[in-house]
Amino acid sequence: MAVQPIVSGVYPIPLGFVNAFLILTDHLTLIDTGVPGSAEAILETVRDLGRRPSDVRHILVTHCHRDHAGSLAALKQATGARVYMHRADAALVRTGRAIRAFRPAPGLINALLFKMFVLRGAVGIERTEIDEEVQDGEDLPAAGGIRAIHTPGHSAGHLVFLWPRHGGVLFAGDAAANILGLGLSVGYEDLETGKRSLARIARLNFAVACFGHGRPIRGGASERFRRKWRG
Repeated sequence: MAVQPIVSGVYPIPLGFVNAFLILTDHLTLIDTGVPGSAEAILETVRDLGRRPSDVRHILVTHCHRDHAGSLAALKQATGARVYMHRADAALVRTGRAIRAFRPAPGLINALLFKMFVLRGAVGIERTEIDEEVQDGEDLPAAGGIRAIHTPGHSAGHLVFLWPRHGGVLFAGDAAANILGLGLSVGYEDLETGKRSLARIARLNFAVACFGHGRPIRGGASERFRRKWRG
């Protein structure tokens, strides 16, 4: 079955409990890479779109955790794409580390998910080089122009990406989740910093939000964020 876009040009890649995304313009931009072993599923989606691995020109990584950067090395090698991360998390990926000290967010469900998917998971990934260390507010050449916004809390180098088309499409990574409704991510290095980042996101304007975990919000997304995390 052909992959169905969230909005025109934005294609989800479900990888079990985590999502990656492809943006199709005159080239392909990949956002996040799933756990180790996800490269072939991502490249299959590339082929389903009638494209080749070499059409992936840019890989944007929201943060260093294993479920988002786990297949980065394999995909960088397969595509030749340039890789973009915030310097705080790029430093870990270059050495094959994937996580710092980390605690569950409040709530029983978060505690259970944290125990199932975080505490039981391996902490290392294949080390790889990061081509571009991204600054807060930087406009990147990927996808015809996309803005990187530093949103620490879940990890020190967490980024969200705001694509200006279609009224704004936010790639939220793990700044928040939309599993049983819009809410906190399962865990944070620093919860209070994470909440401040969510308040900052809530001041942005975007129609659509795509999450590392959970379903996208296809309309009125920034209003949903403002109702929950008004800064």
